[in-house]
Amino acid sequence: QVQLVESGGGLVQAGGSLRLSCAASGSIFSINTMGWYRQAPGKQRELVAAITSGGGTNYANSVQGRFAISRDNAKNTVYLQMNSLKPEDTAAYYCNLHLALANYDYWGQGTQVTVSS
Repeated sequence: QVQLVESGGGLVQAGGSLRLSCAASGSIFSINTMGWYRQAPGKQRELVAAITSGGGTNYANSVQGRFAISRDNAKNTVYLQMNSLKPEDTAAYYCNLHLALANYDYWGQGTQVTVSS
């Protein structure tokens, strides 16, 4: 089984920075996409950023230029560097692992990010 362990959430003032990490363990195919989604109270879960095993990235318009996603394939770990945080970034952030060949998704338990104004 695949497990995703997230870390790095917390409380920060507007304009501050946080770095999220997500380590994947278990039977992981080499061709995959890892990413971060977020869900604020009363809203749908939305993609924040994703990165393929080849290094291709995709960002939500709302975080473009402020967030940066990266990964260490040797460690099966994905990172999300979040800068210039805004109160509207407040949400539970979920790590996602998408296995392309199996067309299957794994999810982490979520880590809370709260940005105070």
